[in-house]
Amino acid sequence: MTNIHAIILAAGKGTRMNSSKPKVLQTLADNTLLGHVLKQAKLISQKIHVVYGFGGAQVQQTINDNHINWVEQKQQLGTGHAVQQATPHIEDNSISLILYGDVPLIQRATLEQLISACKTSGIALLSVILENPTGYGRIIRDNNIIQAIVEQKDASAEQLKVCEVNTGIMAVRTTLLKKYLNSLDTNNAQGELYLTDIIASAVNDGKTISSVITTDEFEVAGVNDKTQLAELERIYQQQKAAKYMQLGLSLKDPSRFDCRGELSFGQDCEIDFNTLIEGVVTLGNNTTIAPNCCIKNSKIGDNVTILANSVIEDAVIGNGASIGPFARIRPQANIGENAKIGNFVEVKKSTIGKGSKVSHLSYVGDSTVGKGVNIGAGVITCNYDGVNKHQTIIGDGAFIGSDSQLVAPISIGKNATIGAGSTITSSAPEGQLTLSRSKQRLFPSWKRPVKQ
Repeated sequence: MTNIHAIILAAGKGTRMNSSKPKVLQTLADNTLLGHVLKQAKLISQKIHVVYGFGGAQVQQTINDNHINWVEQKQQLGTGHAVQQATPHIEDNSISLILYGDVPLIQRATLEQLISACKTSGIALLSVILENPTGYGRIIRDNNIIQAIVEQKDASAEQLKVCEVNTGIMAVRTTLLKKYLNSLDTNNAQGELYLTDIIASAVNDGKTISSVITTDEFEVAGVNDKTQLAELERIYQQQKAAKYMQLGLSLKDPSRFDCRGELSFGQDCEIDFNTLIEGVVTLGNNTTIAPNCCIKNSKIGDNVTILANSVIEDAVIGNGASIGPFARIRPQANIGENAKIGNFVEVKKSTIGKGSKVSHLSYVGDSTVGKGVNIGAGVITCNYDGVNKHQTIIGDGAFIGSDSQLVAPISIGKNATIGAGSTITSSAPEGQLTLSRSKQRLFPSWKRPVKQ
């Protein structure tokens, strides 16, 4: 088995991004551009070398991967020079796969084709045919055999008519790569060491250059500014939406669906427009998500209804539950089977038992709520004393009247009833009514103020 060494060129500053971050740290679908490339490289490579330059410390700190060999390019002397920095770290009996940290949508299948072609010929490059090839190096062929790559600034008028262009991505047997890199010179318009010049050297050496032509121009598109970044974000999201729909997910409007993580789902799930998925999200069977919801790192069960404008983060939602509209389920919340969390309800670090209801305008935090509990409108668990958080425990079948405050630490017994408008500071016994109110009074002489 031939080892594959990925060389990812990531030294560019990305001036047109107008950002303090290096270009490869700009994000697409909540992952850095470099992160997307690394994800594909790790699937097929035994070793990864990242050539960094501008903002190198920031790049390494953000990626934070000890399995990467970080190689510094102190001077920006061209792509050939960048690859030269990595080759001393690469064994001769391997294949070097050259990738770019600002080309985030490259796919594993394409790279595998490229490596396979390299095993046959020793050198294989990836090209694409563009309607408008301006700015790209042209693939020059003779009788369909690749002879050279000519950069835009060095191309003749006839060569500029060629629409097959170089993507920069190539696979080369490392012995050949080292040989041809050593023969590079700066005799070109930019005065740099062009990696593409190794193709002409290989042809002069009698080598046949293999090629893989991708039909997806966005797969090999680089990112140079925020406009291009936004364009690739949309392409990426469209591709994800198409994939999910092919697997059975119903999307009301695929153009307004964003997945910035990984989504798995059962049968007959439906997602309405403007839903954002982040992190790792799992949906069971027959679950529906209404418009304008945000779900992050959560497990959603079967037959769950998530109503409009709800936010769910790092939570578990049980089978048959109903969430929202305008609900916020915060981290470490576990909503039980057939429970209901209604409009403008916030649940944080709490367990809500089977069949329990928190229907309106309530806050439940640091609490354990039993089965069949009814929590009325405007109820809050007062879990914070200004320094520490405290627990509220509500037993099965309890009824908490509207506009009550449960001052933790406190326990509400099984089947207990809390009268509306109460501030409960001591534990309430099971099966009994507990309330705290001042006696209702009349003030006959009182008059409403009159505007002066």
